[in-house]
Amino acid sequence: MEGVVYVTLSATFGRMNVHDNILGTIGNTPMVRLNAIAEEFPCPIWAKVEYFNPGHSVKDRMALSMIEAAEASGKLKPGGTVIECTSGNTGMGLALACIVRGYKLICTTNCKQSKEKIDVLRAMGAEVHVCPTAVAPDHPDSYYSVAEKLNAEIPNSVWCNQYDNLANREAHYRSTGPEIWKQTEGKITHFVVGVGTGGTISGTAKYLKEQNPDIQIWGIDSYGSVFKKYHETGEFDENEIYSYITEGIGEDILPANVDFGLIDHFEKVTDEDGAHAARELAKKEGLLIGYSCGSAFQGLRQLKDRLQPTDFPVVLFHDHGSRYTAKVYNDEWMREQGWLP
Repeated sequence: MEGVVYVTLSATFGRMNVHDNILGTIGNTPMVRLNAIAEEFPCPIWAKVEYFNPGHSVKDRMALSMIEAAEASGKLKPGGTVIECTSGNTGMGLALACIVRGYKLICTTNCKQSKEKIDVLRAMGAEVHVCPTAVAPDHPDSYYSVAEKLNAEIPNSVWCNQYDNLANREAHYRSTGPEIWKQTEGKITHFVVGVGTGGTISGTAKYLKEQNPDIQIWGIDSYGSVFKKYHETGEFDENEIYSYITEGIGEDILPANVDFGLIDHFEKVTDEDGAHAARELAKKEGLLIGYSCGSAFQGLRQLKDRLQPTDFPVVLFHDHGSRYTAKVYNDEWMREQGWLP
């Protein structure tokens, strides 16, 4: 209407948590103290709960960062196609960004990922290609290779490549790290997080160590992954690589986003222990978290003897447990693995 002045709500009512679109709700997630489950620890344990992001995972942060970097570089043009290999959570973050920015999204994933993750991606308009898990990264059927092939074939497309795209860890340097520092009033002594692409741990660690170089950074790894041995010896040992069940952490490659120099220790957690820890957190703390979140807490629990009463450890919980109801939170599935009587 003539004479009407339009303003953005977020600019006018920013303090009321009002946003122009869903992307404005990314970040500023809460920190929650763990209680009953943490009674065995010598100090309070705090969790940075990332499922409060709109896509229900920490990956919303870096997904938007990668889209913005591709736009800024001119590689991603209006009406373009975004391609990514993902275990599901990055795909969801990219789906949100693509919907708002007007891009098509194609995701490649592997067959060990939960059906819920794949269903959610398709519900959000993504095209999903499910690839075999038990193949080498350079095999033509791997989800890395399929993403690269699609990028070469589709005009006006961009492969985000979250493993080597440094916009991934930059997102956590700009947001996750500063949030944790502010929320703990600079008292944090340990940051504990599962490691997959390496963006969350490396970006957050860089910021935190700039504030206080004595902060310990503990990365949680899976059996079947190369990270721990490589960190300790500098050797990429293919004998360390074998199939495992845990989703979202561990790798059979060395992503560029992993800055091993910022990480003080890697701790491996079994598939079974991670699953039980996730279920325990749901029942004792009311936190219905993802599979790798259970691994992150279990890794911290395995290291509890290294903590002092005056310490202030923060463990990051990546995603929500609704994506694992057919697996970790399903008694029949747990019995099939031999993890319940």
